[in-house]
Amino acid sequence: MTDVQVEDFEAHRPSLWAIAYRMLGSASEAEDVVQETWLRWQSASREGIRSGRAFLSAVATRLCLDHLKSARARREVYVGPWLPEPVHTDAQVDPETISFAFLVLLESLTPMERAVYLLNEVFGYSHAEVAQMLGKEEASCRQLLHRAREHLVSRRPRFAPSKEAHARMVTSFLSACSSGDLEGIKRLLAEDVTAWADGGGKVSAATRLVHGVEAVARQYQGLLNKMMKVPGSTLETSEVNGWPALVVRLNGAVFDVISFETDGERIHAIHAVLNPDKLARL
Repeated sequence: MTDVQVEDFEAHRPSLWAIAYRMLGSASEAEDVVQETWLRWQSASREGIRSGRAFLSAVATRLCLDHLKSARARREVYVGPWLPEPVHTDAQVDPETISFAFLVLLESLTPMERAVYLLNEVFGYSHAEVAQMLGKEEASCRQLLHRAREHLVSRRPRFAPSKEAHARMVTSFLSACSSGDLEGIKRLLAEDVTAWADGGGKVSAATRLVHGVEAVARQYQGLLNKMMKVPGSTLETSEVNGWPALVVRLNGAVFDVISFETDGERIHAIHAVLNPDKLARL
């Protein structure tokens, strides 16, 4: 292993983690994939490798596909809804491709659809490159990409909000919940609003999705108002996965991260992560 090869890998480390995190929805598992990719890079023959970036991305993506096979069995026995692990991101990351709402949508794709979509749409690989990286026919990859696009477009809000409009929605929601203003909360919610809560069976959390304005408004009116009265608790807005979110702390430690899917005028989904295993990095 030469210094140049080490430098080549380190130059691509951020993009490898970015691929793995979007594929798996787990920052810790993404780091495991990057480490395994490094081991494969060390032992790989350099003959025939025309692009280190493409080779490494292919290895990382295939490792993610292997991880997802075992993850499927684990999620079948997971207590309550499964949500991705929230992370802080830097300003250079496109917030649209790291948002919590986007990651949740990716979970609705098959693993191979997800891989093809991410490599082509987010990371800019050509159809031919994606086909070679995944060991599939180009026509098959195009079909997978078409299905993924159609699926995502049908489920995403028609209008993407600006970050400023999104932040105003989050602040208004916090204000209404903190004051116990049930009608104020309702005015912020879309008719099709759904609330998710991921406690992983380790903390108290709803184990089923909550649907509709009335049910979601009453849930959060009670939860956040009660949380604000707990000694040592704080509730603040913070940027998580590229977008403003609510972060609940107990005695300084993150207890709950609440992310929102909005169109700038109404909240369509609320994703609350309480599983402590998913909050350790924040």
